[in-house]
Amino acid sequence: MKPLTRRHVLATTVAAGTALAAGGVAPAAVADERPTSPADDGTAGPAGNGTAALLDRYADVLDLHGTPAQAYPGDAGGNNPINVFADLGAWHAYALPRPQEPLGGFTGPLHVAQEYPWWLSDGLSRIHLSEQGRALDLAGGAAPRLTSLPGLLRQSYELGGGLELTLELRFAGNRTALVRARLANDGAGERTLRVAWTGTLLRPADAPQRDAPHLVAAERGVAVRFARVRRTWDYLTDGTERFEVRHAAPVRTIVSGDSHRTELADAVRLAPGAARTLAWTESYTFTEAEYARAAAEADAALRAPDRVAAAGAARWAGYVARATEGVPAARRRAAVKCVQTLVTNWRSPAGRIRHDAITPSLSYKWFSGVWAWDTWKQAAGTAVFAPGLAADQIRAMFDHQIRPDSADRPQDAGMIPDCVFYNDPSTGGGNWNERNSKPPLAAWAVWEVYRHGGDRTFLREMLPKLTAYQEWWYRNRDHEGEGLCEYGATVDPGNAAPQDCVLAAAWESGMDNAPRFDAALGTTVVANHGAQGALLGWSLTQRSVDLNAYLAADHRSLAAIAAELGDRATAQRLRGRADAIDRAVRDTMFDPATGWFHDTDLATGARLTGRGRGIEGAIPLWSGTATPAQARAVRRLLLDPAEFGTALPFPTVARSSAYFDPAGYWRGLAWLDQTYFAIEGLRRYGWNQDARQATDRLLATAAGLGGDGPLRENYDPLTGEGRNSTNFSWSAALLLLLLRS
Repeated sequence: MKPLTRRHVLATTVAAGTALAAGGVAPAAVADERPTSPADDGTAGPAGNGTAALLDRYADVLDLHGTPAQAYPGDAGGNNPINVFADLGAWHAYALPRPQEPLGGFTGPLHVAQEYPWWLSDGLSRIHLSEQGRALDLAGGAAPRLTSLPGLLRQSYELGGGLELTLELRFAGNRTALVRARLANDGAGERTLRVAWTGTLLRPADAPQRDAPHLVAAERGVAVRFARVRRTWDYLTDGTERFEVRHAAPVRTIVSGDSHRTELADAVRLAPGAARTLAWTESYTFTEAEYARAAAEADAALRAPDRVAAAGAARWAGYVARATEGVPAARRRAAVKCVQTLVTNWRSPAGRIRHDAITPSLSYKWFSGVWAWDTWKQAAGTAVFAPGLAADQIRAMFDHQIRPDSADRPQDAGMIPDCVFYNDPSTGGGNWNERNSKPPLAAWAVWEVYRHGGDRTFLREMLPKLTAYQEWWYRNRDHEGEGLCEYGATVDPGNAAPQDCVLAAAWESGMDNAPRFDAALGTTVVANHGAQGALLGWSLTQRSVDLNAYLAADHRSLAAIAAELGDRATAQRLRGRADAIDRAVRDTMFDPATGWFHDTDLATGARLTGRGRGIEGAIPLWSGTATPAQARAVRRLLLDPAEFGTALPFPTVARSSAYFDPAGYWRGLAWLDQTYFAIEGLRRYGWNQDARQATDRLLATAAGLGGDGPLRENYDPLTGEGRNSTNFSWSAALLLLLLRS
């Protein structure tokens, strides 16, 4: 069964294969990093030495080595222990073998069966070389160099007698990887080589998905066909999916059960000083239409592999240059790791995901969908290096904004669902969730994308959608009609009982199991009705401080957008409403006795101080809501080691709280989004040194930030140990912003 806890992910969007110039560009003139095809992006010729040197500087920022023993990629906690590489929104990914593991190919592919990642093979295209009937041992010479670089994986082998083999894998488009094998003869004599490739499927252990993939010989290589399997919580295929290896040179393929051997039709003859490159593509598609497009994509890549390589190098050089601009030298490798994490988690349009989007993590079973507030935070970070992708991930969520003419939930017009996946419930998806929304950070995200990309058209596109979303909050979540809102639940079959509504409301906050939502502490819900008496949904019986601080910031961001578009009257009105929210939060939610902001009881207005201090009480600093005196009181607790100033700042529950648990999901673990908001809140009120010191402590304490380990979903605030999902997108996005400060 799917776990009850909802994890979170930011949505992203970028089309097939973007080639970006490496040089700096003024924000308003930043090229869209998503050409229809890398082969048509105008980039020609090999990457320059400067580009290669820039990318070489960031070799192995993340350990991408490993070979799976089974098709299911998760460990006991659901995480794939092997970090992978994908690009351009592809739905398949690869890794590198370790030196002691089978060599000559790239680990994988890992493919996403609509909503769940699975290993298709431990290495489907391993190259084998022989000479005069004798197999050449790839491990027989010097130690192989197995390296990841921004935008590609590389393997280098010295085979004796001056013979060298170099393998490179990069993505040519959103459905296709391009692999090249370069054979070079630096010896004194001619070499005549036979070349073959082998691979074996890794089948899932359980029926019926065990029988889903099967190998077939293809005209130009080998292919995998898939049966239709509808296992809602494990494996979803329609029977139209294909994975296909397509060689540029003529080959012969023999399939035997789950294994294949593909042989190059002609021998490779290398005179002294000569070299030969063999190229093939590996494409994963869901539908017949995708297959046709991918076939054209693959053929274009095989006709001009050098151009694909140059375009990819230029695009990644652009990513790296923008991501590291203004970042101290000691932090730049971490910045590139952030980019690599976000790009690997980028999924292109498929199924019900209509724009390119960034998912929370390809490394965790449940995270191949697009969550709303993950999207807002991911977009803010992605905008630093790829504003077009950042804009599209926002669109991916707004594609599913509830319309006034909705047949199912017209009362929710303007709402953004919690999360969307390849499948909605009508096609057998169980992960799609409209029981609740997520915190209103969308206008902030749109403004951040505009600040980096300068696309005023994007602002005009988003303003009415953002306005409708804001109006939904006050229509459906302001129970008393007083201008302060509550988290809540929608009218939905999943919200049949009060406890279901409380759970959905906790999900809506994003802080799923935080102590302030404990039923034992009195949390329940109350129904909301429209002017004509229609049920609109439910609100928690508490006004939430973070929600209303976010809404104040939302009004200010919308005001900035309106002003940028020349609507001064609307901007002034929105700023006035933001000021009114600030006053209400300051007057009703700050408790002088505890020096902290707290949720308040909906019926009595009493501050719920008995539930302890949670990190949500620092959001009024980020939003600019707190008075200077209130900010000073919050700062004192943020920096106090017995409260929030732990070794790794800032835990989601104060260390002094009776409910503090350093291993608890939202009950003490430190999340980088809340750390980001707290640090930026300190900076907003002028405590720049405090902000810098907190950032330095984070970088020194959090596991994996400084080495080649993966970024994590959250961290133990006392030890810095990484917890839960690996390769987590919003950690990457917001860390990227913190690295620049």
